[in-house]
Amino acid sequence: MPDIAPLRPGDPRRLGGLELLGRLGEGGQGEVFLAREPSGTQVAVKWLRPESAGDEVSVGRFLREVQVAQQVAPFCTAAVLGTGVEHDRPYIVSEFIEGPSLQRIVQQEGPRAGSTLHRLAIGTATALAAIHQAGIVHRDFKPANVILGADGPRVIDFGIARALDATSTISSMPVGTPAYMPPEQILGHQVGPAADMFSWAGTMVYAASGRAPFGSDTMPAVINRVLNQPPDVIELDGSLREVVMACLSKDPAQRPSAEQVIMRLLQRPMAPGSGILAQGSAAAVPAAAPSSAPAAVPAPPWASPAQYQPPTAPSGYPQQPYVPARPPKRSPRTSLIMGVTVGCALLLLAGVVTIIRLDKTPAVATQSHSPSPTRSSSTPTARPTPTTTEVPPKGTARALPGASATLYEHPSDAITLTSYEVYNESGKEWTDYARKSLRGKFTKYPRNKESMVSPDGRFLAARGKEFDSDDYDFIDIIDQRTGEKNTVTTVKAPLESTIRSWSQDGTKLLLNIEEEKDDEWYYIGFAVIDVKYRVPKISLVRDKQVQETGFGWDAEEQGAVNVYGGKNKGLRFYDAAGEKVRDAPGIGAPASGTSAMFSPSGAAFVTNCPNGGDGDHCVWDSRTGKRLRTFTSDCDKVLGWYDETHLYCWEQDNETKDTVQVVDFRGKLVRKLLDITDDVDFSPIYTFNPR
Repeated sequence: MPDIAPLRPGDPRRLGGLELLGRLGEGGQGEVFLAREPSGTQVAVKWLRPESAGDEVSVGRFLREVQVAQQVAPFCTAAVLGTGVEHDRPYIVSEFIEGPSLQRIVQQEGPRAGSTLHRLAIGTATALAAIHQAGIVHRDFKPANVILGADGPRVIDFGIARALDATSTISSMPVGTPAYMPPEQILGHQVGPAADMFSWAGTMVYAASGRAPFGSDTMPAVINRVLNQPPDVIELDGSLREVVMACLSKDPAQRPSAEQVIMRLLQRPMAPGSGILAQGSAAAVPAAAPSSAPAAVPAPPWASPAQYQPPTAPSGYPQQPYVPARPPKRSPRTSLIMGVTVGCALLLLAGVVTIIRLDKTPAVATQSHSPSPTRSSSTPTARPTPTTTEVPPKGTARALPGASATLYEHPSDAITLTSYEVYNESGKEWTDYARKSLRGKFTKYPRNKESMVSPDGRFLAARGKEFDSDDYDFIDIIDQRTGEKNTVTTVKAPLESTIRSWSQDGTKLLLNIEEEKDDEWYYIGFAVIDVKYRVPKISLVRDKQVQETGFGWDAEEQGAVNVYGGKNKGLRFYDAAGEKVRDAPGIGAPASGTSAMFSPSGAAFVTNCPNGGDGDHCVWDSRTGKRLRTFTSDCDKVLGWYDETHLYCWEQDNETKDTVQVVDFRGKLVRKLLDITDDVDFSPIYTFNPR
């Protein structure tokens, strides 16, 4: 039952011939009473506030609710039963939905979770789909306007709803609730259904956490966060987190429609004539069970290709993102930086991270390679083998800025150095350098903790040295052609998200999720960011057998792999949701970590041979696990794949110089890629060249 307050001394005892039983609530427009018809049926009566009765705009806005509600499917809202005027103040009589508001139940019982939250999300999205199909934008969707009836959630209060072709404001001020309003509505721009989806997503965050996604303190602070800051969605996970993050995009063109949200939550592709409202309504009934489909269903094409230009904030509100005077520092990460590995890819390209240290035991991170279009079983399917090219015998030498290192590159090389890090002994920190294009000059990025260029050179993924103002880790993705920057929020402190690698086609970015315990950092999961939609899919694995090594892509790049076991090691495969798929035991330790294991096609992977000696390398078939070849080289450590028939490795050239060399399957060093003086700590990051 909703809370029913007693009538106040000045309240009438009857209104429009109806007996008033108590107060259900009040808002900016009017007061809402519980009433009883002569037949005994209980109804709700909304009565315009007296101070608004003489305002034509307010009266028109109030009565518009009648017109709007009558156009919307009755299963998603309270049906309008009639209207009238009393004491020159209009009133609306509507169906009484017996149940608390979402805001009230969260306040009294706490946040929603599990199947209850999932049904709520589907039910409210279905209501919005019906509202939008009626040609209406609600414009004030929020927890207080969702009633949890016995037959599912209902959306109420259409007092500021407008037709789809109407402008977003009725007066000179934006109308709505700032904590749940999208940027375009705050700024007085025209709004459409995408505005309601932003508000829906904020309401789902409140349902899961008891907090609005952009806070609820002062209005200027909330508006500033809506316009400039990422949302707080830490309590959400899985497909619901994905769609909520997409709906909270600052760009309305990037938000999914209500129908797309429903189908994503139902884990089904959307087809024409699919009876979407019926499916959503059935899934929203409280007795229904939530969908148990796996979270690996591909996300629908939500975004429009149109470029978004962030609007200018109105006068009187901060123009710059809010930053506290002393933002929290990241934990010291030297040991993690030494072990950073890269492992992501989809179709054609990939990259490699290598860290060369004075102790001659460099860690490495390599991007994986293109996946098969679909995953039909738990056994990886090798990708098409790219054309093998001859290794150019010599590259042009060029000195690298900020380091005592020389790069030797040739236009026909299969891999390209796109960024690197140099350790500054005086400052006791790593400094990032990255290219503005695939073959361009290197630029210094002193504020970045990590920088990684996409394989085509277009995008730069950057991770700063600080968390955001709300203690969230985040990744900036910068379009190096246009200068546009998009920030993707990932996990909240004390967790961290480290950049692993780009996909070969530059559409996705793989991250590792890390956690500190007893002064040690552990890998507890992975995340994939879709660059187009800028929505991270976070998969927490928390498998104690694999927490000391970073996750990399599997052979298909549909899931992830990690190392487990003792002396001879094994490889553990996970699907996109972080669930274990299979093990490949006894393969030996991956020389460069999981991310450097797979060839560009994904057909093979390389390890240090089990029970082998220094310089013994084993190449394995990714599909069958069969050993393909064994060879020995002078390499101190294999770092990754140059192409399908060559690797590249770290090798101590002499007492004063270290080199990165290409090596063939006979163990012959055939080409020098890089040399570094022995007294420099240097971490080069390579990507596979587009073909």
